[in-house]
Amino acid sequence: MEPDKKSETKEKIMQATLEFTKQSGFEGITIRKIAEASGTNVSLVNYYFGSKENLISESIKIILSSFQHTFAILDELSIPARDRLKQFLMDYLQVIREYPELLSRIILMGSADFSSQQEYGSFLNLLGFPKVQNTLKEITGEQQPERLTTMMTQIFGALFLPALMSPILEKGASVKIAPIEEQIDLLFERYFH
Repeated sequence: MEPDKKSETKEKIMQATLEFTKQSGFEGITIRKIAEASGTNVSLVNYYFGSKENLISESIKIILSSFQHTFAILDELSIPARDRLKQFLMDYLQVIREYPELLSRIILMGSADFSSQQEYGSFLNLLGFPKVQNTLKEITGEQQPERLTTMMTQIFGALFLPALMSPILEKGASVKIAPIEEQIDLLFERYFH
């Protein structure tokens, strides 16, 4: 197979995997379903990815890399810090809403040896978290790194937990979850007074 054709086939398989993940989550993935969705065959999926676990790991790596672009807004110093943080959180939560199972899967895996999770953790530690902490420092004037970390995790928790639980709450308990922007506005109103 020609190099361009190989790359195109592998990309088709990955796009089918990402689309399947959005619609059905990771648990429903099978090599056969991905082969069918990508218009290829089981042998090609196995050839490019080796196993279902490798296919899922590669797709998670791509999804996690899509989170990285959300941090760029925090570098736009011409935008007020509170607005930057709000836009970052909205963008970040949008990716979570596209792939709701991703965050819960990463949480459930804990400290398991999972290369894409570790790569993303390194990115967060080196670049992502310091950007969020610096933005919080601008908003609040807080200087202590430990307090900035606590603030950051509190804000993330206040927004990520509803994002994770919204399917259960809305379908199972008939609880209406406010739109993301309303959640962020209410949180900021209470948190940054």
